[in-house]
Amino acid sequence: MPSNDARILAQAAVPTAAVGVLAAVVSGVVAGGKGAIGAVVATMVVILFMGIGLYVLQRTAKSLPHLFQAMGLMLYTAQLLLLFVFVAAFKDTTLFNPRAFAIALVACTLTWIAAQARAQMKAKILYVEPEKTGQPS
Repeated sequence: MPSNDARILAQAAVPTAAVGVLAAVVSGVVAGGKGAIGAVVATMVVILFMGIGLYVLQRTAKSLPHLFQAMGLMLYTAQLLLLFVFVAAFKDTTLFNPRAFAIALVACTLTWIAAQARAQMKAKILYVEPEKTGQPS
């Protein structure tokens, strides 16, 4: 993964993990151990889904730049639908607190989106490939 991509991934994943830790602590206090487990699971699901999505989007941008915008819209729609599927699938679980899971999932998703948007705006990504020196045009 090129350094810009890794930097953007880190700038999105670190704040998301911090919000996940905060959600786990709050959920642990409010809902007990099962609440904390639900928040941790939600945080891992968000980081996994969004991280894979960012990787796929960056690869698409490099190999098929003409599909980048359409791929981005489709990818974010698919990610949100998958997150809704996770909430629906685990709404009656006894493994963890479903309410803590859902709230942490939403909080982590919003944090990831905001952090990724900020990282993309601050990244110094060239829009054109610079000419290599020493080679004729």
